[in-house]
Amino acid sequence: MELKKSLSEYTEAEFKRLVQEISEDIGTEKYQDELIGHFRDLVNGVGGADLIFYPEPGADISAEGIMNTVKARCEAKGLPGFKSRF
Repeated sequence: MELKKSLSEYTEAEFKRLVQEISEDIGTEKYQDELIGHFRDLVNGVGGADLIFYPEPGADISAEGIMNTVKARCEAKGLPGFKSRF
């Protein structure tokens, strides 16, 4: 998977794929560490890796749910969100 520099460079589909690779523990331990660190850096201002590993009670922890949480929190804080598909 190509890791991009900022959240605004990811489409929603690409971001969901990143979350899925982390959640499904795909690849080596080193690769997982890289993905988790990258995820944490991308969404540090809106919850970081806690969104996956320590979610709030009742949170939707699917890739779609995490993406929606990030999207909503970025909008609420006026932060750049995902890249448009078009």
